[in-house]
Amino acid sequence: MHDCQTGLCLPVYIVTFVLGFPANVLAFYTFCKKVRQKPTQIDILLLNLTISDLLFLLFLPFKMQEVMNNMVWKLPYVLCPLSGFVFYMTIYNSTFFLTAVSVERYLGVAFPIQHSLKRRPVYAVAASIFFWIFSFLHLSIVFIVPFIGQDESPNSTSVFGQSQKEVCYKNFTEAQLRVLLPVRLELCIVLFCIPFLISSFCYINFIRILSKLQHIDRRRRLRAIGMALGTLVVFALCFGPYNVSHIVGYIRKKDPAWRDKALLCSTFNACLDPFIFYFSSSAVRGNVSKVVEGVKHSLRRCMCCHVFQASQRGINRTAKDKEHKQSETNAI
Repeated sequence: MHDCQTGLCLPVYIVTFVLGFPANVLAFYTFCKKVRQKPTQIDILLLNLTISDLLFLLFLPFKMQEVMNNMVWKLPYVLCPLSGFVFYMTIYNSTFFLTAVSVERYLGVAFPIQHSLKRRPVYAVAASIFFWIFSFLHLSIVFIVPFIGQDESPNSTSVFGQSQKEVCYKNFTEAQLRVLLPVRLELCIVLFCIPFLISSFCYINFIRILSKLQHIDRRRRLRAIGMALGTLVVFALCFGPYNVSHIVGYIRKKDPAWRDKALLCSTFNACLDPFIFYFSSSAVRGNVSKVVEGVKHSLRRCMCCHVFQASQRGINRTAKDKEHKQSETNAI
């Protein structure tokens, strides 16, 4: 169970945090600005997806600390269920918002006139509130599981012989697994399988319709098709392995040994979502271009200052050399 942290978990967590946090902060700023100026349904959905990713990233250092302590929980135990709840809730929340974006994009190309007439930002707000509440209620199991079976033994130990206080949401007792495994199966079906099937239907038809529309600029059409395919690939690769572990665990009545590694794929999603934002929003592309130009301008200024300082040192050195030679000549 603990072989993952030696050379895999911590690097993935660090890369996800270092790449994902600034990218999501930039996306958050962009969508907040757009929603304040002229809110659209897709911007509201992407803003909520960004908030979910940022919340996930803010609690990721708790996982880093756990890994560095050899998977022993040394922080106050009250932070264990809280960090676990946020960790898993935001993972499944992302599947809802990615699915909602796919539905929005499909309706926009399949029924452009009807959908444009019925578009209301309040629908996206209502859907976002529903997704947050639905995920919150489903993942509240994280708070409940640690208390299952405590009446049987005051010093509850896991099936691996470790105290429940020494680890965080791992190495469950048999009583806990009897409750947890069916719940995980339900999470897999309701919060992954159904959203993935909906997203697949929407994006496959989205690509099919776009391929037939010749009046759209070829570059724009290819970018939209690439965004759809990329989103489906990210959806499957990031969330698929972890949810497959739910099915395997339910069948075998215990967690598979590779479950922690499968969870890393879901973790990495937080730094892949900004790429979806980049292809989904022209505002994000514009802000990224501004940031890149700002960095280039700063680098050019630094280079110019460095060259100028070097030339000044050369001029000063030449002047000093001339003065030195002149003084030698006068001495002679």
